[in-house]
Amino acid sequence: MAELQAEVKRLTELSAQNNASKREENSSKGKINTDLLSADPPKEKLTLDNPFSEEITLYQMPKHFTLPSSLEPYKGIGDPQAHIKEFQSMMFFNGPNNEPLLCRAFPTYLNSAALLWFSKLPAGPISSFEELAKSFIDYFAAARIYVHGSDYLGTIRQGPHESLKDYLTRFAEATIEIPDLDPAVHLHALKAGLRPGKFRETIAVTKPKTLEEFRERAAGQMEIEELREAKKIEKRQPRREDDRTTRSVSVKDLKKPFRLTPKFDNYTKFNTRREKIIKEILKAKIIKPPTRAGSYQDQRFIDKSKHCAFHKKYGHTTDECVIAKDLLERLARQGLLDKYQADPKLHQIQHKKGEDHQRNPQSQDHKTTNKGRKLPRSTLYR
Repeated sequence: MAELQAEVKRLTELSAQNNASKREENSSKGKINTDLLSADPPKEKLTLDNPFSEEITLYQMPKHFTLPSSLEPYKGIGDPQAHIKEFQSMMFFNGPNNEPLLCRAFPTYLNSAALLWFSKLPAGPISSFEELAKSFIDYFAAARIYVHGSDYLGTIRQGPHESLKDYLTRFAEATIEIPDLDPAVHLHALKAGLRPGKFRETIAVTKPKTLEEFRERAAGQMEIEELREAKKIEKRQPRREDDRTTRSVSVKDLKKPFRLTPKFDNYTKFNTRREKIIKEILKAKIIKPPTRAGSYQDQRFIDKSKHCAFHKKYGHTTDECVIAKDLLERLARQGLLDKYQADPKLHQIQHKKGEDHQRNPQSQDHKTTNKGRKLPRSTLYR
């Protein structure tokens, strides 16, 4: 019985201890959760870590130090070694290689992925520019796959209408991106890219062995092309001026309607209007109706208020029609319009006088008789 009571007591103590430990555990978890909720979120770091040693960090920059302005920042694409060389060559004007100076200025020419790489460098281990350059080249070594190789030059071809100067300029821009380009490969690709023509045949015959020899041949060809282009421009300019003159003259001529000149010096006076005579002789078939009117007058300037019975068109009246007027005069002188004449005898005098004037125009004036007396105005009717 004593042993049983002792065992019950032991179990009771163990149970009490377990309950106490659970309460402590729960209270500690609640405290941790409360601390997590009340704690402020970590702030993003706004400053870059300094990857340089103390000597480089404390280096005093020269007062007259100037950063090169023509160097493009490296963005993580392209040959990193070429960027290092270009940076060093542009910094050379500030003096001989100065390790602290190069290290402090180099991050200025980084951007995008390259600047992100620099921001993640650990603090303090870099003590020379050589270490910085090696770390930079190693990290972006894979970026060199974007750089053209010498095989790329084989794809460059001179266009059918591209000048030799433009072709050589475009080819030179491509060779700049290719490091350690073999001059022989350069020359072969340059000759292979020429379009078929006289210059390519000249190169095939002369066979220049160096780039300098090729450039000497190309210089002469470029001068020839420039002269040809200048001649083309000179030929185009006068043509344009002639076109402008022709256009201005033609426009002026269109604005001024064309006028026919009467063929006779004097005309018969009829006892009725020419329009009525024209209608009657057309009806009597003494004359045939004219074909469609010619182009002696610009149709854009036609006056719709006027109509010609002879041409059956608008733009002028029958009395104003020079063609109808000359036609009636010929018929009158042939004696076919005697019934329409106001004074047939006077017409015969005028007709004879007109013939005499045509034979000897200086002997007498068609407006004056041999005695110097002027004829009536009716005989000079136009």
